[in-house]
Amino acid sequence: MEIQRIGVIGAGQMGNGIAHVMALAGYDVSLNDVSDEALAKSLKIIDKNLERQVAREKISEDDKATAMGRITTTRALEELGQTDLVIEAATERETIKSAIFEDLVPHLAPHTILTSNTSSISITRLASRTDRPEKFMGFHFMNPVPVMQLVELIRGIATDEPTFTACKGVVDTLGKTAATAEDFPAFIVNRILMPMINEAVYTLYEGVGNVTSIDMAMKLGTNHPMGPLELADFIGLDTCLAIMNVLHDGLADTKYRPCPLLTKYVEAGWLGRKTQRGFYDYRGESPVPTR
Repeated sequence: MEIQRIGVIGAGQMGNGIAHVMALAGYDVSLNDVSDEALAKSLKIIDKNLERQVAREKISEDDKATAMGRITTTRALEELGQTDLVIEAATERETIKSAIFEDLVPHLAPHTILTSNTSSISITRLASRTDRPEKFMGFHFMNPVPVMQLVELIRGIATDEPTFTACKGVVDTLGKTAATAEDFPAFIVNRILMPMINEAVYTLYEGVGNVTSIDMAMKLGTNHPMGPLELADFIGLDTCLAIMNVLHDGLADTKYRPCPLLTKYVEAGWLGRKTQRGFYDYRGESPVPTR
């Protein structure tokens, strides 16, 4: 099937990035959120990020104006029902995602494909809460969406070939690369990345090194562009903890046990950049390690 209209649920960091790249690639985008404030903020961020691409001569002013014109916003979930493809990018909690799909299903066109940008939750289980498990799959973008080149495509147990082919076609149109993953906890990227971050937190917790030395060791010793604790702050410590819990619960292996220090930071509300404090304090002119 030909996909022209795309619905994006959730106007947060991932949702606005997905809307940005979809509109720039020529799709009409309907961006949904429960908050008018979040929708307004999202449009400002998209405009700013497109302007950055103009300044770097990656796109023209006309490209930017056309892309912004393709994005509409709505708080009414039912308005996404007549789109060709829906990408859910809400909070990484299964109860929230399931409730969204259950509310959306009665309004869907027969041909609409449903996808989730989840970074760890079972696609098969989410699909089972809908009326179309064969037209449901994982569509996992990396953050920040306009910059990162990879998209994980995850088939649920019922996902049919036309659905996969249509979603793969969208990834190709975006100029990104698709990696096909099986539907097991955290898929490929986070199955490998999150235990590394968790181990970095254990290294801090056990006093092997401080925040600065751990991040410096990984940047200079393994040529990573960001240290694991800096990256955790960028992702959000609540998201990191949620994915570790999915791994621990889904695979029942103690090697995926979340570090108690990671849990403690989340309990404190120190979630990283988005709350101005995590493994670094971002409230001053430059980040300062908190341990």
